Amino acid sequence: TFNIYFEPENVCDAADVLAAAGYRVHFAKPADGGRPLCCGRTFLSAGLVDEAKAEARRLMEVLEPFAQRGIPIVGLEPSCLLTLRDEYPALLPGAAADALANSAFMFEEFLAAEIDAGRLNLPLAPIDPKKAMLHGHCHQKAFGLMGSVKKVLGLIPELDVESIETSCCGMAGAFGYNADTYDISIKMAESKLAPAVREAAPSTLIAADGTSCRHQIHDTTGRAPLHVARILKSA
Repeated sequence: TFNIYFEPENVCDAADVLAAAGYRVHFAKPADGGRPLCCGRTFLSAGLVDEAKAEARRLMEVLEPFAQRGIPIVGLEPSCLLTLRDEYPALLPGAAADALANSAFMFEEFLAAEIDAGRLNLPLAPIDPKKAMLHGHCHQKAFGLMGSVKKVLGLIPELDVESIETSCCGMAGAFGYNADTYDISIKMAESKLAPAVREAAPSTLIAADGTSCRHQIHDTTGRAPLHVARILKSA
């Protein structure tokens, strides 16, 4: 939802990268042609469990046939994609949720798995700048997925990738926008993340997959972070 409506360039670039590697990309759409699909994460984070389940059912109805056929379900936003893997089996326990959870991959995770399987054929050229600083989304860290992000960025010739060792960026969905938690959110960003970004050379790429993370970095430093898909597309 975030990438389609607010940052569609992320979706376009990810699709272009997958196509360049020889994959056929299908965009999941609601069976009735109505309101676009949503993982339900925003409802869940607000404690609206019934509403989240309703969204999960709509999404599962469309994606389960692909999962049953072994087709990977690839997502760009960590908190959304990993909801399919973590919360769905608890929200709607059963074979359908398990199949979807087993087929759900982050964009870089899917590419890294294809590298390990010897199947990835993605021609990449050096880019300018030659340095990137990488901030991990909390969900990516919790699922141990930052290694796959570094592996995929490492495919770009001559690119030096440095991880920013931080905790949460402080945005955490709507946490950074609420009046009563805004100050805490900023303190979290200023603990390590924002100073590290400010100290980076102006030419250094700032990579961050999370929408919330990118907003927090931009709001506190003025820098414009990029989803990894956009960096790969540039190569």
